[in-house]
Amino acid sequence: MKTFLYRSFIGILFGAFIAVILTNSVVLFSGKDMLDGQLFLKNSLGSIFCGWFFTVTPLFFENTSLRLSQQTALHFVTVVILYFILAFGIGWVPFTVKSFLLVFGMFVVCYSIFWTSFYLYFRGQAKKLNAELQEL
Repeated sequence: MKTFLYRSFIGILFGAFIAVILTNSVVLFSGKDMLDGQLFLKNSLGSIFCGWFFTVTPLFFENTSLRLSQQTALHFVTVVILYFILAFGIGWVPFTVKSFLLVFGMFVVCYSIFWTSFYLYFRGQAKKLNAELQEL
C-alpha cells in the first residue's frame, strides 16, 4: 500500500508537470494570448490521471506469483483501456474507427519499444548482479 501511494503521488506530480510544460509550449509557440480555461482544466486533469495510471500500473510487474507474459498482458490491457477511455472522453483522439486504429497502432509500437528497453535493461542488471555474486 505504501508503494502504491508513493507511486500515485509521483505519477500525479509527473502528470501535472507534463500539463504545465504542454500549456507553456502552447502559449509560447502558438502566439495565443488567452487560453480556454475549461479546455485547460480538462487537459490538465487528463494529463494528471494519465501520469497516475502510467506510474501505478507497473506494480503488475512486481507480482512474483505471475509469469512475465501474464504481467505484461495485464499491464497492457489495463493501460490500453484506461488510456483510450481517457483519450476518447477528453477528445485527444477523435472517436472514429480510423483514428482508433491509427492511435492504437502507434500505442502498440511505443509500448513495444518501452517494454523491450526495460526488459533489456533489467536483464543486463541481473547479469551484472549474478557476475558480482559469482566473484564472492
